[in-house]
Amino acid sequence: MTIPLDSASMWQPLRDMRTLTGQLVGHFVDNVAACATLPGDEISGDITTVIRTCLEIVSGVVDGDDVSEKMHRLAAAAAGWAHEGVPIDAILHAFYEGLRLSLDLERDRDAALDPDTLIDGFRTAMAISDLLCTTVARAYILEHRVVSGQHHTAVHTLTSALLAGQPTATMSRECGIAIAGAYQVVALSIREHPDERDKRLNAGVVARRKLRRVQSVLAQRFGGPVLALLSVDGGTVLIPTELAAEEALDALIAELSQSARTEIMATLISAQTSEIPDAAKRAHELLDVVERLNCAPGLYRFNDLALEYQLTRPGPGRARLGEILAPLDDHPDLYETLRVYVANNMNRRHTARALHIHTNTVDYRMRRITHLTGIDPSHSSGLWQLRSALIARSYDRGV
Repeated sequence: MTIPLDSASMWQPLRDMRTLTGQLVGHFVDNVAACATLPGDEISGDITTVIRTCLEIVSGVVDGDDVSEKMHRLAAAAAGWAHEGVPIDAILHAFYEGLRLSLDLERDRDAALDPDTLIDGFRTAMAISDLLCTTVARAYILEHRVVSGQHHTAVHTLTSALLAGQPTATMSRECGIAIAGAYQVVALSIREHPDERDKRLNAGVVARRKLRRVQSVLAQRFGGPVLALLSVDGGTVLIPTELAAEEALDALIAELSQSARTEIMATLISAQTSEIPDAAKRAHELLDVVERLNCAPGLYRFNDLALEYQLTRPGPGRARLGEILAPLDDHPDLYETLRVYVANNMNRRHTARALHIHTNTVDYRMRRITHLTGIDPSHSSGLWQLRSALIARSYDRGV
């Protein structure tokens, strides 16, 4: 990169590397918060070296020299900052402060610079700022992606190990996440975003963005990476009990659903760390019950559906319950009416609205169900038998 030589005289004071480096280091320590918190050896070492490198780049650009090697040194420093977790906004602000101070020194040296020289100097400053900031940002982002990928892999491995009941001490140290004594084990089912069905859009991209929004809420809520195995359809989240009380998780699921912009079903099992594998299995079994019964979106605990859960376990009892509805096999309209009637808490109007039929039609179909099965849903005992049969039949039919 070459800058017109007419402006070179304006930048002459910047060639006094030793003096200006000291001034910039002092200014950063006094005025840039990120630098003020650094240990003394880092200020006297890395920061001073980087400032000197930047001044050498400025001098080289003004003179039209090749600064490639110096730019490589600056990029390497930026990659190191990304690896250490130094915020990118603090880094770019430091570059702004350095350029501002340099221009202030020029102004103090010669306040009578003519307008053409000032304009040319400003253009030079902008070109140098663009060169330094883009180099730093590019190197920082590339390294950050690598670090994030490595950390994501470590978190993924640690979560998998906890779910499998494997030793996790070494993995915990490697990814810097302490293992808690107990967790809230949450199984998630994330419904399709409406745009995933829009043929004009890329469904995969829409789904991944939906997932990223869910992951972002989790990270923000718990201040960093969360132990989770998630896909666009859902998965498992392990939340340390000390970070979130059980009663606070209803609001979390509602927030996740709002961010995902679609419905989310979730189930929760609290467990000690050693119990996580069994708890995760039970949470997903319970989630399967929630989905098969077409429950409303939200968070469900084991106590909410313990009876339904038990009715779905394999055995002669479940098979016998399923046989109660066998007379309806040739009448799918009656079976669907019963299912919707039970799901709507035996409300005739809601059932009719859901099925797009008249309430009198609902009454007629319920009488037909009584006639075919021999069980009257208007009686509490009969309704209980039919509801239990629906639960059992949902598994026997594999629906």
